[in-house]
Amino acid sequence: MGSLTFSLNLTLDGCVDHQEGIVDDETHAFFTGLMDAAGAMLWGRVTYEMMEGHWPAVASGATEAPPAIREWAVKLEAKPKYVVSSTRTDFPWANSRHLAGDLREGVRRLKDATPAGVLLGSGSLATELDRLDLIDEYRMLVHPRIAGHGPTLHQGGLPGARRLELLSAQPLRNGVVAMHYRRAR
Repeated sequence: MGSLTFSLNLTLDGCVDHQEGIVDDETHAFFTGLMDAAGAMLWGRVTYEMMEGHWPAVASGATEAPPAIREWAVKLEAKPKYVVSSTRTDFPWANSRHLAGDLREGVRRLKDATPAGVLLGSGSLATELDRLDLIDEYRMLVHPRIAGHGPTLHQGGLPGARRLELLSAQPLRNGVVAMHYRRAR
């Protein structure tokens, strides 16, 4: 069975607004490494639509981008992408599939079918999956910023605290710290 790894950018005050992070070669390399290692991506509808609205045009060359960014977009295009949504069922972006039905069972089946693991990149979906005890690891980039606004990580709350085991903490040159935790069972 593969693992489910939740990865996201967040500020020191827990803000997960994608516009608040530092975007540079180091942060790009971090997420490229995670995507390359994972067997599939898992997103909620909102994250999928944000990604779908930009990256296919980069991959096809319709949108100008530096070579490294285009290469990443091409890899993302090829990667299996699973989307959880109760309001949308059609996901035309290449290699995208709707993860329908019972969320717990659907994610368990996806983990079972993906030995290389599944990379989760949606904050609100992560809250639901954390409530279901399905997240195995957390790979966060903590940015040296205080946003002073939301959305924040697990904004909707959890039924109880999650104990985590630190596997690594690596400071990047830009001041961001890459944190790797595993769920303590």
